[in-house]
Amino acid sequence: MDLFITIFSLVILLFSVIIHELSHGYVAYSLGDPTAKYEGRLTLNPIKHLDPFGSVILPLLLFVAGSPFLFGWAKPVPVNPYNFSDKKYGEIKVSVAGPASNFALAIFFGLLLRFVPNEIIFANQGIAIALSYIVAINIWLAVFNLIPIPPLDGSWILFSFLPASMQNVKNFLRQYGIVILVLLILFGGTAWSIITSVLFQLITGHILTL
Repeated sequence: MDLFITIFSLVILLFSVIIHELSHGYVAYSLGDPTAKYEGRLTLNPIKHLDPFGSVILPLLLFVAGSPFLFGWAKPVPVNPYNFSDKKYGEIKVSVAGPASNFALAIFFGLLLRFVPNEIIFANQGIAIALSYIVAINIWLAVFNLIPIPPLDGSWILFSFLPASMQNVKNFLRQYGIVILVLLILFGGTAWSIITSVLFQLITGHILTL
């Protein structure tokens, strides 16, 4: 990655994780929880969402380490499930909203790559590369956040369905979730590359060559 591509990727990553968190907040708000609104988090202003480590330091470390993908997060949007009008499925809806927003972004920009005539898209390689990065980063974020390990969104979905008899599983994942995630980030690059490449080709009709 040259410097321009790196900066562009960081900007796309930043706004993708912001939209991810905004989606959590807006769905929670639609369910009757105004916590995020009261704390000024229902905004695209990046300053309100920046997490020093997750939004800046980690992506830069991954770039320096030569990671095939940049990854990061924004500050989690505060949510109070006790305010939800839907007590049964409210947490699941809020949890799914983040990854769903990233898939929506990937599909929207991916369909541009698929259906806009090649002579328009690929006449300017900068446009093709920009769209490809937007699609790939959002696929990666969506898939990663669906992993059922705390504090990722997938864990809230999993815990909503696990019976009380499996409390030990919840406790184990809560206790060691961060360690597992670090290992996945460090050593799961090949798996994420394969998953992202397959979904990228399904959406865009093109092979991921980034």
